[in-house]
Amino acid sequence: MLITKLKEKEKIVSVLNSRNVFIFKCFGCKEVYLPEEEIDLLLTELKCMDRTVGVDYLCREEFVERYLERYKERLEKVGKVVVFSCGVGVQVVAKLIPDIPVIPGCDTHYINGFQGLKAQDVDCQQCGECWLNLTGGICPITSCSKSLLNGPCGGANKDGKCEVSKNMDCGWVLIYKRLKLLNEDEILKRHPVNIRNYKLIITGNKKE
Repeated sequence: MLITKLKEKEKIVSVLNSRNVFIFKCFGCKEVYLPEEEIDLLLTELKCMDRTVGVDYLCREEFVERYLERYKERLEKVGKVVVFSCGVGVQVVAKLIPDIPVIPGCDTHYINGFQGLKAQDVDCQQCGECWLNLTGGICPITSCSKSLLNGPCGGANKDGKCEVSKNMDCGWVLIYKRLKLLNEDEILKRHPVNIRNYKLIITGNKKE
């Protein structure tokens, strides 16, 4: 089971207040705790429900692809998409609409114990603070062998492959290409240093 928590309001309210945003809210996976009531309260407060679509299994690419096709006309008119789900759902949506910025509405928190098997190409390490809004929807923790937050190491090969795993694409090369496609590569300069809060991983979603 995974636990998601709504991001701090100041981090997403400005995005949600824009009329040029479309919202997906996942509700299909019982292995993930999603604060649905809290999310609905926020979306109602900000008058966003008319731009919100509830879907199930955002982590399953074949399902999401059909959902996106259904809302293709609406997506062509928006500037950003906000996704309320675990980190896997956000990454799947971002992969399928690489030309639209995808913003996570939740953070996924770590819990102890066996996490089960995954059938997806993307993964979520439940680090408690989602970076996908800064990295084009590609997770730097799971797509980089060294989980680097601030850019590639010096060992990335000329062909964009990882020095640790020769058949693996360098996560930061993928991130840069995605941000370039979105015309958002300047975001790397606006947020030059990110520091991972390992305490969130140790404590998970527990209140002190």
